[in-house]
Amino acid sequence: METPVDASIKNEHESPRWKKSTVVFVLGGPGSGKGTQCANVVKHFSYTHFSAGDLLRAEIKSGSEFGAMIQSMIAEGRIVPSEITVKLLCKAMEESGNDKFLIDGFPRNEENRIVFENVAKIEPAFVLFFDCPEEELERRIMNRNQGREDDNIETIKKRFKVFVESTLPIVNYYESKGKLRKINAAKPSEEVFEAVKVLFASES
Repeated sequence: METPVDASIKNEHESPRWKKSTVVFVLGGPGSGKGTQCANVVKHFSYTHFSAGDLLRAEIKSGSEFGAMIQSMIAEGRIVPSEITVKLLCKAMEESGNDKFLIDGFPRNEENRIVFENVAKIEPAFVLFFDCPEEELERRIMNRNQGREDDNIETIKKRFKVFVESTLPIVNYYESKGKLRKINAAKPSEEVFEAVKVLFASES
């Protein structure tokens, strides 16, 4: 079944702008500061920032038929197929008017990576990995969620476990291809961005 997203990117005779774009995947455990640092990169280096989760939520909120299908999948406890997420990313890149993109929290697993390469037909210029010890991530999230510590500690540990099991293999894959750029995210935010600035200046 063709979706509105398919319709927007299906003409193979035209080369969409995003196929000639610079794409940077941004990975890191929960609480590693990805969102903060992405906002800094957008401001200083004119990238457009996309979060796969935000795109899914926006599509649901739009009330479109496609959004209703995504909402139904989530309500039934089904995982949204990688192809849907990737097509939303492609559509967002095409409509942005920019040619430099940060894709935050993606790919989350090996399937995401393979589908992105097959559907978008582009590889990331590099992968920005915010490396931070589990203890520091826990401390940051607990500080963010003060008053709900008993409810959250197990959830945090589960999220980190999923990250280690699903996303670290992606980090290792891109490291083996020479595309990983690792940043020590345990430092204060300002120091982390100084390292990020040096990296993006050298990559541009």
